[in-house]
Amino acid sequence: MSGIRKIKTSDLELKDRLVAINRVTKVTKGGRTFSFSAIVVVGNEDGIVGHGLGKAGEVTAAISKAIEDAKKNLIKVPIINKTIPHEAYGKYGASKVLIKPASSGTGVKAGGAMRAVLESVGIHDVLAKSLGSSNPHNVVKATMNALMQLRDAYAVAAERGIEVDKVFNG
Repeated sequence: MSGIRKIKTSDLELKDRLVAINRVTKVTKGGRTFSFSAIVVVGNEDGIVGHGLGKAGEVTAAISKAIEDAKKNLIKVPIINKTIPHEAYGKYGASKVLIKPASSGTGVKAGGAMRAVLESVGIHDVLAKSLGSSNPHNVVKATMNALMQLRDAYAVAAERGIEVDKVFNG
């Protein structure tokens, strides 16, 4: 892998998508204390995406903390003709995801947490399958792991020190 591609948030038009909110209860001697955790995905729908987790006593505060955290974890993903360049497999914890490129007009064939990540990055045609655990936190992280493995022909050529047309012709 060519390393993690980190991005700066300045002058980016990022849109956020709420993936999941979880209410957590802590039992103390004074009674039950409720707090909330939120997982959010941000992206510019043009190859840049990030995810974040926020925890707070109120839902709105948890969401805003998650958005700020997501802006710190941005990566760049290669997109070719509104799909991904090749198949990828990602894993995080017990969650496993498989994403495959699809022909134009297919749409985003993915569920729940994966759909939020893939739409935020700007992929319009992709086939995806979530295997193993369906925990939204782990599915988002597994999807991000799969997206980080993607490389376009230019990156492969630069890594091998050859011309782009030799990548396809061997």
